[in-house]
Amino acid sequence: GNMVGSLTVGKKKYAEVESEILALKAKADALQEQLLALVDKDAEAFAPLAAAYGLPAGEEKERVMEGALRRAAAVPLEIMELSMTALDVTERFAKMGSRLAVSDAGCAAACVRSALSAASLNVLINTKAMKDRDYAEELNARAGFLYHNGIAQADTIFDLVKAQLV
Repeated sequence: GNMVGSLTVGKKKYAEVESEILALKAKADALQEQLLALVDKDAEAFAPLAAAYGLPAGEEKERVMEGALRRAAAVPLEIMELSMTALDVTERFAKMGSRLAVSDAGCAAACVRSALSAASLNVLINTKAMKDRDYAEELNARAGFLYHNGIAQADTIFDLVKAQLV
């Protein structure tokens, strides 16, 4: 999505939206940095969970597992939250960015859609094993809300872009 911004800035035709495009580019840069950091955070959150599976059965294993599952579910949920922000930025790029690069906004929407789908599965795999079912259902509800709203928004952006291309 940020590519749309890069190809819009400095063009006379888009001078009146340049300040907003620059702000969106800064937001997109920050989102990219945060999302990339979450890749490492996800791996870090999984390591204790993998270790917990190797513990002998008992109360200690259950306690350690529950904490590890909570941490492992938190990262993909955070990815979903940031993905929603990314969709908001992408939608603005699609609506006011350079028409010569609008397809990149559609590509961004498709990528964020995939990220939401993958992250939602990672929330669900972790909540499935949680003993605290109330907490697990809370996370599932949040992930479901983000997933359904995000998929709808991503599809809307994709269709908006596609309509400009055909």
